[in-house]
Amino acid sequence: MNDIEEKLWEYIDGLCPADEHEALELLIANNETYRLKYIELMQLNDDFADMELEEPSMAFNYKVMETIRLEAPLKPLKSAIDKRVIWGIGAFFISTITVLLIFVLANINWSFNNSINLPVNLEMPKIGDYFNSTTLRVFILFDIVLSMYIADTYLRKKLKNKIT
Repeated sequence: MNDIEEKLWEYIDGLCPADEHEALELLIANNETYRLKYIELMQLNDDFADMELEEPSMAFNYKVMETIRLEAPLKPLKSAIDKRVIWGIGAFFISTITVLLIFVLANINWSFNNSINLPVNLEMPKIGDYFNSTTLRVFILFDIVLSMYIADTYLRKKLKNKIT
């Protein structure tokens, strides 16, 4: 598109500034090139205005939505975990714990010396100071709420599996 067409389209669409609008009116009136191009663009603009836009049929929306509804809903893929990986991780931890236990037992001094000097006034801490009735009630309330949450999750999962 050249500069003349751009200016004329802005003039036709009413997007050009007022001073440019007046200048284009004078050019259209006095210049044959501008006048012919203006007439051509006005005819094209009228043709565009007379065109009917293509629209889909009335049932198109309904058909598309019905097709989507009838498709089977996609279930999330359950990732398959290789049993060998789980066994490998378990074997690693069991062997690590076994080696650590053998190392500790090998380095213990097994000779018992009866000369342990404990302080005479050694007292056990009073558990009653830490666990009063309020603490016990909060602990029981937390356990009840947690057990209800776990039961709800289990029952919802069971119901969901039963429906699908």
